[in-house]
Formats: sequence, C-alpha cells, structure tokens
Amino acid sequence: MKPLYHPYFVKFIVYFNKNQDFFECHEVLEEYWNTFPGRTKEHPLTGYILLSTGLYHWRRGNRIGALRTLKKAKDKFNIISERYIDYTEGIDFPSLYSHVKKSIDEIEREQPFASFSISVTSPKLHALVEAEEPLMKLLPLESDAIIHKHILRDRTEIIRLRNEKKKGRR
Repeated sequence: MKPLYHPYFVKFIVYFNKNQDFFECHEVLEEYWNTFPGRTKEHPLTGYILLSTGLYHWRRGNRIGALRTLKKAKDKFNIISERYIDYTEGIDFPSLYSHVKKSIDEIEREQPFASFSISVTSPKLHALVEAEEPLMKLLPLESDAIIHKHILRDRTEIIRLRNEKKKGRR
C-alpha cells in the first residue's frame, strides 16, 4: 500500500480539507507514525505532523510557534521531495509545498490566518477520502471545539498517563 493511501493518512486528508481540524490531523498522523517500528523524528510523516501543528498555532494567534513549526515542516518537505517520493504520491505535493512557503511568508508579514486544502490528484486516493468522510464525526468548521481543542478536550487520560510516568522515574 502506498503510504498516503493508508487509512490514517486518508483520515488526515479528511480532517485537513473538510473541516480544518488541525489538532485531529496531528493526532491521527501521530497514530500512523506510531505504527512504524523504530520511528524517529526523521520519518517523512513528521513533516505532515508539523504542518498540522503549525496551522493550529497560526489559527490560534500563536505566530511565533506557527512560524517555527511551519519552517520545520518546510525543511522536512524538502527532504521528502528528494528522498521519500512515495510520501508525495497521490497529492499535488509541489502545490502543498508552495502553500507552506506562502503561509510562512504571511505569518512573517503578520497576516491573518489563511487556510488551504491539500489537492488530491489520485482518483483512488480521492475515492478513499470521499468514502471515509461520511464515516467520521466532523465538528463544524471554525467552531471553538476545533480552534481551541487542546484546551477544551477531556485531558483525564493524558494526566493519568503523565502521573504514571512520573511515578516510574522516582
């Protein structure tokens, strides 16, 4: 299976293009990344994860975090385009790269958040995205639940795991 046809990446595209839930984009790609043994921050998926994180920060007004993160995403995308072509197949990767560069420029010029879509060029990938969308419970575009998700979500499990990890260090 081509990497971008994986069910997790398909969900990423749905979240990215349909309701701009960049927090969930990050979450679903992290799940995908975690399926790789010996995963490192050099893995090509990290470029897409950084893209999601950068756009999440920008929309929330964190320009410094957005700029830093999107510059890292751009650097990762340079590497992807040279060494990991299979992580570009099925989408218009040059257009995506151009959007990232434009976003960086707009942040540097203190422009307001501007979203974009990832252009799907493969009919098969397009069909997978269209089939997946109705199965997902998407929040309304521009809702507070999307924009401020990291603040509004239930963090009980995260806190529990963090405390367990701390206990293990003692």
